[in-house]
Amino acid sequence: MRFLILVMCFIPLSLRAEDLSVRDGWAVHKTDKPYVQLVKDTRAAVKTHGMFVVTQAGPTAAAAKRGITIPGNRVIGVFNNDFAVKVLGTSTAAMIEAPIRLYVTENANKTATLSYKMPTFIFAPYKKDGGTELMTLAEELDSIFAKIAKDAQN
Repeated sequence: MRFLILVMCFIPLSLRAEDLSVRDGWAVHKTDKPYVQLVKDTRAAVKTHGMFVVTQAGPTAAAAKRGITIPGNRVIGVFNNDFAVKVLGTSTAAMIEAPIRLYVTENANKTATLSYKMPTFIFAPYKKDGGTELMTLAEELDSIFAKIAKDAQN
């Protein structure tokens, strides 16, 4: 029995998470693209629409180094200084939400999904501070992020 437990400790793990589905305040774009291609196309679409990748994180490669196989998973933080200055002009507290995160996940069938919380959803709790000016900025960001998603999935 001890031998079996010892052997099990050295067998690479393979974890499977469920595919993302639509949830309140999120935009979820399932694609036919493989994960690596969707990450690449998402980064290109961000640049095309005047935004910048300011952060990136993903556990997939680090897990693989530990012998754990997980689906592709990357969080891409996106913003630009123009929006940062404008948001700060309406609400200091609202800037905690920047950068806005795009989430690329690998599906069970090896396609990938691009998801994100919509900027109007993200900034809604700060409406009291930032007023209609903040929400107008959030609507503009909604439009930009929708264009990024459309370009990334095409």
